[in-house]
Amino acid sequence: MKTRAEKIHIITLGCAKNTVDSETLQSQLLGNDFSVTETIDDADIAIINTCGFIDTAKRQSIDTILETVQRKTAGSLSKVFVMGCLVQRYRNELKTEIPEVDNFFGTNELPNILRTLGAEYKYSLLGERALSTPKYFSYLKISEGCDNPCSFCAIPLMRGKHVSKPVEELMDEVMRLTQKGVKELILIGQDTTYYGMDRYGKRALASLLTSLAGVKELGWIRLMYAYPAKFPTDIIPVIRDHQSICKYIDLPVQHAADNVLKSMRRGITRRTTELLLAELRKEIPQIALRTTVIVGYPNETEKDIEELAQFIKDVRFDRLGAFTYSQEDHTAAYDLGNPIPEEEKERRKEYIMEVQRAVSLEKNESRIGMNTSAVIERIEEGNYAGRTEWDAPEIDNEVFIPVAASREIHIGDIVPVTITDATEYDLYAELL
Repeated sequence: MKTRAEKIHIITLGCAKNTVDSETLQSQLLGNDFSVTETIDDADIAIINTCGFIDTAKRQSIDTILETVQRKTAGSLSKVFVMGCLVQRYRNELKTEIPEVDNFFGTNELPNILRTLGAEYKYSLLGERALSTPKYFSYLKISEGCDNPCSFCAIPLMRGKHVSKPVEELMDEVMRLTQKGVKELILIGQDTTYYGMDRYGKRALASLLTSLAGVKELGWIRLMYAYPAKFPTDIIPVIRDHQSICKYIDLPVQHAADNVLKSMRRGITRRTTELLLAELRKEIPQIALRTTVIVGYPNETEKDIEELAQFIKDVRFDRLGAFTYSQEDHTAAYDLGNPIPEEEKERRKEYIMEVQRAVSLEKNESRIGMNTSAVIERIEEGNYAGRTEWDAPEIDNEVFIPVAASREIHIGDIVPVTITDATEYDLYAELL
């Protein structure tokens, strides 16, 4: 069939969940005989998939929209469409402020986007995605939306209530992904540990992980966005006992001071968090624990920041990211105001990251001499550069391994290595 005349370029902003949405859109466009271009210079139509999570993400989305409509005004684009989380929150405001955009679509309006383009939603492509990640790894979005009541978070406003994807659909999607060459599968969702509650009446993540571990083409299975409250401990032996499941969990704690956690509506205390982390490390000795924290929450005091810093020193997360609080309208915390100046939030963030730098160096050095596996992502200055099973793409450490002339290794291969040296945020290794 002849390809349609219009060429489309998709701009994806925000998190990995948006990446999956854009990949699904691209698959549908290709199935409708559209040409999807890698660069905007070759496009007739631009579709921007936006993020509306926090202020910095919203500013990036707005700036990108404005830059793109300038191209339309200059005549290099015929149409600009905007989709995603920012539209879900601020559709009316965006229509008023940026009328040059041809149409706006929320987070669950893929069929409407296609219809506007004169295309149809093809159910035969359910689970099919045109990967934008390197072909050896892919994200698997196991659920949409969130039921947690976190006071600072606008995700339920943008993504709705938690909806688990049926396990049959997920396994079919995984089969399609492995046929494309995917070896590393990264499980994502707003709250992956809640998987199954809405559909099966119980948390079913352990069962899903077990099924995924049976897919022989997968070398690594990585778990992200694991909510710490009511953590399903039945996944611990599954992670421990299956070689293909990475000894790694991303478990965002957000804070450690109980008064802040209570106001955040996190449903957990510092002590309960510490007990969970201790259990994970006891049952899976080599596990890498990743977390994120928020500083500058409205009722956070200097004492609370010191408690968070001490918590980080005591618990010693392998990987940690810190973010400053963003006051989001229509969230439970909005009425608390935004009393902490941005400069002070940044100071607290830098302080926490300085604490973590020392922890990170200590944790990395403790792995010297350990055997693990690494995925090769590129060759750089006589070294293979990649990631260990303790590191997720883009957000964690890299590992550097001297190129071995006697070994034929390709990009995307997962190879056994021994850690030989470490810095704060990098590892060095040799091939086994």
